[in-house]
Amino acid sequence: MARADRPALMVAATDGPPSAEPAPRAVGAQPPTGQKPPVAQEPAAAQEPAAAQEPAAAQEPAAAQEPPVAQEPAEERKPQAAEPEPRAVEAARRAVEAVWRIESARIVGALARYTGDFALAEDVAQEAVAEALVSWAREGAPDNPVGWLLATARRRAIDSFRRRSARDDRYAALAGQLTEGEAATGAVTPAGHADELPWDPDRIDDDILALMFVACHPVLAPEARVALTLRTVGGLSSEEIARAFLVPVPTVQARITRAKKTIAAAKVPFEVPPAQERRERLGGVLSVLYVIFTEGATATAGDDLLRPDLAYEAIRLARMLAAVLPGEPEVYGLLALFELTAARFPARTGPDGEAVLLEHQDRRLWDRSAIRRGLAAFGTAAKTGLGPYGLQAGIAACHARAASVGETDWDHIVLLYEALGRIAPSPVVELNRAVAVAMASGPQLALEIVDELVATDRLPGSHLLPGVRGELLIRLGRIAEARNELELAARLCRNVRERAVLLRKAEALG
Repeated sequence: MARADRPALMVAATDGPPSAEPAPRAVGAQPPTGQKPPVAQEPAAAQEPAAAQEPAAAQEPAAAQEPPVAQEPAEERKPQAAEPEPRAVEAARRAVEAVWRIESARIVGALARYTGDFALAEDVAQEAVAEALVSWAREGAPDNPVGWLLATARRRAIDSFRRRSARDDRYAALAGQLTEGEAATGAVTPAGHADELPWDPDRIDDDILALMFVACHPVLAPEARVALTLRTVGGLSSEEIARAFLVPVPTVQARITRAKKTIAAAKVPFEVPPAQERRERLGGVLSVLYVIFTEGATATAGDDLLRPDLAYEAIRLARMLAAVLPGEPEVYGLLALFELTAARFPARTGPDGEAVLLEHQDRRLWDRSAIRRGLAAFGTAAKTGLGPYGLQAGIAACHARAASVGETDWDHIVLLYEALGRIAPSPVVELNRAVAVAMASGPQLALEIVDELVATDRLPGSHLLPGVRGELLIRLGRIAEARNELELAARLCRNVRERAVLLRKAEALG
């Protein structure tokens, strides 16, 4: 189990809420400022005056009329050669970014199915995006931007296959016309079929699902799964991923490149796993989304407590997964956990970004819309029994329903942690159970649980364990010991905001 569920006594500082996921920007681009000169005018401008001046020999002195022909079209071509205005460039960038963030999973998924080559699909999709930035700045965004990207990427894929083998069967299949219409292959929407989608609507869910399973394949290292999922399914750039995880851009690029090579070398098929494998493999997909959200909800390191953009991206991907797997309760359990946890984001930090403990949060700032969405998803997950993510969502639901820390049903939270410890045991789950026990039954029993974790060295190097132990010792009146534990926790903590909370508490003890 990943470290998302932080102990509430400390994580009271770090435990908290979001506002609803930002709506994607509308797709659109500024129209071109000037109209492109019609090509037909160039020869007309050159020949008609000549015919008027020398009607008897309009054709023979064509050479005499060459200079005007060369000059006039040259002047007319100047607007074509001119660089697009900055406004048009920015409009194109916004349009491409919006389309890519919303539709990247469908685009890459459709291309991967067409080409049978995951790495090639991702590469040609990126090339199409680069071409769109230039073309749309000059000509404006097309009526069907997704179809444009698919058609462009498809042409790049065909060129790639041409280079590999001029006449192989795969090239013939890709280049051929489909009887049901070009749009189904990613080409421009045919005239008279404006409503036709640039992919087979019966295959969209399969494409997205297959893309997620490939990006989260167990053959890949955990960090590679996260990077590849955010890149291919989430549509994030290498720069955005690097910024979110505080690693150099070349590191992210190398992870993605290695991941694609590994997938190719392992001959991972682009397909949804068979039913008997799907449940087992689904756990890997959920785990990747869980890691992404956890890092957004409480950053491991850096100056900010939260990285909301990363957390909201995990929520968006979880919603997408729930839409294509409506019969999987754990998908809804994960989505419920994300929504309910993110609902507290607005109250988790103060005006200067400082962490605000759960007991001090203004619950009026909690996002009620996110809470309603989370409780609805939790209700769906609970219909057929709760798994690890559903149980964590149940704990988050207890916090969401309570008017204050004192009115929280801590006894029920203890039971949920005990159940979670049985099906997904981990030292972090046990530490969280200790916090709940302290709130329900007092600090002494909780300290015994924590001391057992210390004795068995099950959380080495973690600031969470001394942080919780320090809180319990404060409540037991053992001030000198508590200060030492809090100072140790501060030394181990890599997040500036969390460290500041621990140091303030230690200083307050004198």
